[in-house]
Amino acid sequence: MNKKDKDLLLRLGAGDSIKAICDDAGLTRAEFDEWWTAQTTSRVPSMEGTRTASDLSGKVEIARDEWGVPHILAETDDDLFFGYGYATAQDRLWQLDYYRRKARGRLSEVIGPSGIEIDTVSHTIGLECTAQENLARFPEKTKRRLQAYTDGINAFMEESRSNLPIEFALLGYEPHEWTPLDSVATWQEFRWYLTGRLPIIAIPDLAKRTLGEGALLDDFITGEAEDESIVPKGSYSPSRTGEVPVGEVVGDPDEGIGSNNWVVSGSKSTSGAPMVASDPHIAFGAGSCWYEVHLSGPEMNVAGAGYVGVPGVVFGRNETLAWGVTNNICSQRDIYREQEDPDRPGYFRFGDEWRPAKQETVEIAVKGEDARTITITRTHNGPIVDELLPEPLRTTDKVSARWLGTGFGDEITCMLDLAAAGNCDEAKEALRDWIVPTWSYVFGDVEGHIGYQAVGRIPIREQWNREYRPGWDPAHQWSGLIPYDALPALSDPAEGYARSANNRTAPEDYPYPLSGTWSSGHRALRIRQMLEEQEQFSREDFARMQTDTLSMRAVEVLPSLVETLKRSSDPRVLEAAGFLDEWNGRMDVDEVGASIFELFFAEFTTAVAAERFSGGEVPLVAGAISGYAVRLLNNAEFGGSPPGNETVVTSMLRAIDILTERLGPDMSEWRWGRIHKIALNHLLSDRGDLSDLLKRGGQPVGGNGITVSNTGFDPNYLASIGANWRHNADLADDPPGLWAVDATGQSGHPGSPHYGDQLTEWLAGRHHYLPLDSKRARAQAAHTLTLTSG
Repeated sequence: MNKKDKDLLLRLGAGDSIKAICDDAGLTRAEFDEWWTAQTTSRVPSMEGTRTASDLSGKVEIARDEWGVPHILAETDDDLFFGYGYATAQDRLWQLDYYRRKARGRLSEVIGPSGIEIDTVSHTIGLECTAQENLARFPEKTKRRLQAYTDGINAFMEESRSNLPIEFALLGYEPHEWTPLDSVATWQEFRWYLTGRLPIIAIPDLAKRTLGEGALLDDFITGEAEDESIVPKGSYSPSRTGEVPVGEVVGDPDEGIGSNNWVVSGSKSTSGAPMVASDPHIAFGAGSCWYEVHLSGPEMNVAGAGYVGVPGVVFGRNETLAWGVTNNICSQRDIYREQEDPDRPGYFRFGDEWRPAKQETVEIAVKGEDARTITITRTHNGPIVDELLPEPLRTTDKVSARWLGTGFGDEITCMLDLAAAGNCDEAKEALRDWIVPTWSYVFGDVEGHIGYQAVGRIPIREQWNREYRPGWDPAHQWSGLIPYDALPALSDPAEGYARSANNRTAPEDYPYPLSGTWSSGHRALRIRQMLEEQEQFSREDFARMQTDTLSMRAVEVLPSLVETLKRSSDPRVLEAAGFLDEWNGRMDVDEVGASIFELFFAEFTTAVAAERFSGGEVPLVAGAISGYAVRLLNNAEFGGSPPGNETVVTSMLRAIDILTERLGPDMSEWRWGRIHKIALNHLLSDRGDLSDLLKRGGQPVGGNGITVSNTGFDPNYLASIGANWRHNADLADDPPGLWAVDATGQSGHPGSPHYGDQLTEWLAGRHHYLPLDSKRARAQAAHTLTLTSG
């Protein structure tokens, strides 16, 4: 790369505008675009030919299909995982580096001050330290797989030193070698992302401080579709003792961070064999966090999606077994209010004694600025986390967090064992030692069996508490973990199906307190409805179900809402009521009612929150009181007072004003797809004009945060989070294979034809086929790269 190109890329990475760069360099915009295209396409690695690698014992084939998805074929499993690491680095080298820096608290070194908050979380929670301790205790076989995966990443990294992905040039640095610890730390950060979620506790505590104890508080923090459970009554022996509840459905501001899965038995499939569907919900992006892959070696032949940087397959199937995953959201952390000794700072009360806290000073390197020094205080409960909470949720008290993830966990071995499991029983056994996060698995096998298993250990709490706990009270400490064999499970359920969607795991008579803080049951209810609407299902039926856009919240609320609005004398409100009255409740891109309802509901929850909260508290609380808002609109009897027509009408008028400003005065043109568009932002999209160069998406998309076709929205109503991976598996397929689609594409290189190329298929609800048969994988390959030992 010559100096001129290097300087131009550094300016782009620093946030300079394209116009300023063109003016200074004497380029037209067309000339700039041509230069940019050349820069990005020249950095896409070759996917063909032969390479030698000293770490290999034999040959590895990386046969990529028309979507760039690698089928990795090897004669030994060590070579297989070398190929896995190599292929991942070919497609996602900068993403790998970003993820490990995020996990190990070194992001600010390369992106500057915007990374300080992320690095502070990493150091405070101790992600790298726990990863080091876990790695040391892994089985030798798992360590070998990690080392082989590491060697593959490093082999490609060294090959590409002179032509690294464009992001390295934009930020002006080169990656250092990958290590097994980087993979374990990356997984550790993902565990925290799924289970930390401190506002889920902090918001109810804020509500309690503001509203006090009583029925109003209970209604404020209780979610929607509370009774829709995964495991039905009658599928276990109820033997509850004590009064600690199993858990609660909550108003979750991160409702879209979830998943769907379901399985049907052969009696309910047109093929006569079990079928599995799965779609995780996570932030959309120009580069997916999932890595689609087929791994074929002596001990496993598996296809699906792994988490970038981690050598395993999270969702997928092998020759005899298919599985899907959702987040079970049983609490694996608590926040404690601490009492510090006024005479001895750094000592915190526990029972009748004052215990010294441990302090650690950490220096965070910051690109372009002086290093930041933070002091981390760890009490007997865990680290003080005041600074990790949004400003409105902080109190004058110091609060600490205890997280199960700071103890030993080895889910990577569980994933490797699952990939080789032969049937549902073996799958459940493979997951026995899974600790964090709590997940819901569904399975189906070629023997005709189906099942469900909750995994992840759940602390046993003698005191139920959705808010901060007294850190000095021994009664609020954990008294153990629920045994694996006591977790909710189903084997060949009589209904012929099982499903989960982040909803309640079990009813209140379940033998153990599950400490659930589950999302609403709307998606699970809708999936159950569809599974019971017809007798048998094909793979095409499953694809249709995954793109279902019916809003069960709208179905519940519309009759009473329309009735209230029709009592208004405002012609605009009456016109909006007319559209809602005719609307079928589906969040389809061409539906006007969808736009009106979604903006109204957002304005209504904000208005309800603003009646009792203020300032920055309002948007936080508004995102967590959807259940309360629904009950208000339905005029249900509860601890609060129903809103007058004025609150409903005023909220609707605000929604109308917003839509008028954005889409014009003609309500018939207010189609949902005009404001709800999928946003595939790059991790550097916030820098100057890089968003225009690196982002993809922008197409209208149906659904919302509570529909089965999950596409939650940001403050601008863009779909920023949702079902970014979908797969279906029919255990009757011969030869076996997996039908899958990613919302983005296989490559993280902006100049690659596979950067965002699956989006059109994803929007249409189509899937592509990943065969597990090696001959077919070779035959359909568009490009093949062979790695040899030399």
